[in-house]
Amino acid sequence: MPVPGIPVLDNLYPATMDMWPSEAKEFNRVWPFYENLKQGRLTTTRCKNCGHIAFPPRVICPECYSEDLEYTDLPTRVKVIAFSEETKGVPLGFEAPLIHAFIDMGPGSPVKKMLSRVVNCPVGKLKVGDELRLAVFEVPAMPVEKGRQGTIMVDRVFFAFEPVDQ
Repeated sequence: MPVPGIPVLDNLYPATMDMWPSEAKEFNRVWPFYENLKQGRLTTTRCKNCGHIAFPPRVICPECYSEDLEYTDLPTRVKVIAFSEETKGVPLGFEAPLIHAFIDMGPGSPVKKMLSRVVNCPVGKLKVGDELRLAVFEVPAMPVEKGRQGTIMVDRVFFAFEPVDQ
């Protein structure tokens, strides 16, 4: 796996610079969140005991401390409330422009608002009130040691939002 601009890391897994969490079942109890993303679904957890919905997904309810949780869908179309565009000094591993938006998830959503990255959008195009849709993208695969099976590479994804009118 080549790492742009860092030739010494070509074909190596840059664990110290990994910007995404370990998504494999072996490392993460919220792995269904990532499996749902692979299907184009944005989800979070709902407590079966008290009904509390928290984002990001949890393994224990922050209200009643129950571990009896289920995944529930969130909207995949949202509206921009406010945003920022970063064109210079973008952190290592990201390309300019780096756009973040505070988004309204809609009146029927259990999660009302969130901050998210906006992708596939040129500088100056995004406006307050614009509609965005869920965009699931691949991130570098991660090596997972499987004992006698050896090391396997686990495909990973993450999410952002992108303008609807493209």
